[in-house]
Amino acid sequence: MWEVKFIPEAEKELGDLDGSLKKQVLYGIAKVSQNPLPASEGGYGKPLGSKGNINLTGFFKIKYKRIAIRVIYTMIREKRVMNIIVVNKRDEDECYNLADQRGKKYGDKLFKG
Repeated sequence: MWEVKFIPEAEKELGDLDGSLKKQVLYGIAKVSQNPLPASEGGYGKPLGSKGNINLTGFFKIKYKRIAIRVIYTMIREKRVMNIIVVNKRDEDECYNLADQRGKKYGDKLFKG
């Protein structure tokens, strides 16, 4: 399993979920953390790439269809760290904008440690 870290904003978003939603989200994160690499490498990761005019290359998502939540994360492969950067409603524009903003705020820390 990979180590899972939350940036403060994502930790707050997780904390704002009610108990049953939080439990489902944590279960999904635990499952993906077993192998967060892209599906093309045998993992559970779903790469984002470019979305509209936002470049989210290096970002991955976990979709929870039934509860309309999306988690966006990055990885530090050599340290086996999965950084959770967004836990939010499945509004693609909002989630991707938040990921872009937080990626710029935290920079290389999300990808290199």
